[in-house]
Amino acid sequence: MTQLGALDGAANSPAPDFVEIRLPADGAFLSVLRTATAALAARLNFTIDEIEDLRIAVDEACALVLVKAVPEGELLCRFVIDPAAMTVSVTAPTRDGTPPARDSFAWMVLTALAGDVDASISADQHLSIRMRKERTTIGGANS
Repeated sequence: MTQLGALDGAANSPAPDFVEIRLPADGAFLSVLRTATAALAARLNFTIDEIEDLRIAVDEACALVLVKAVPEGELLCRFVIDPAAMTVSVTAPTRDGTPPARDSFAWMVLTALAGDVDASISADQHLSIRMRKERTTIGGANS
């Protein structure tokens, strides 16, 4: 995969690859993110079930963000790819600057599918939901 960007990393360790997609904050465009999620996860040799879990998790995270997004806003989805996992962040400017309820059914589905999930609000009222999904290991080593 062509490296589209790099994050700060340790001096001797290679920076992970990342892909960013910017779309209108409108549910009509979520199919683009579902497709990108599946393609990137397949590239990392995630299982079929893990790929589907990630697709649904990205969809759920976007739904949680979009319900709070400003009209005509922009949705940014950032995929950080390393050999053992994928981290996905979904961000958009919000109307009220509040995170989603962590006791909602949607949040429970999201955490069940993605494992490590967090939400934050920036000083400029952008809501971000970050999730990290690790690949299944076989025999104690990543395949």
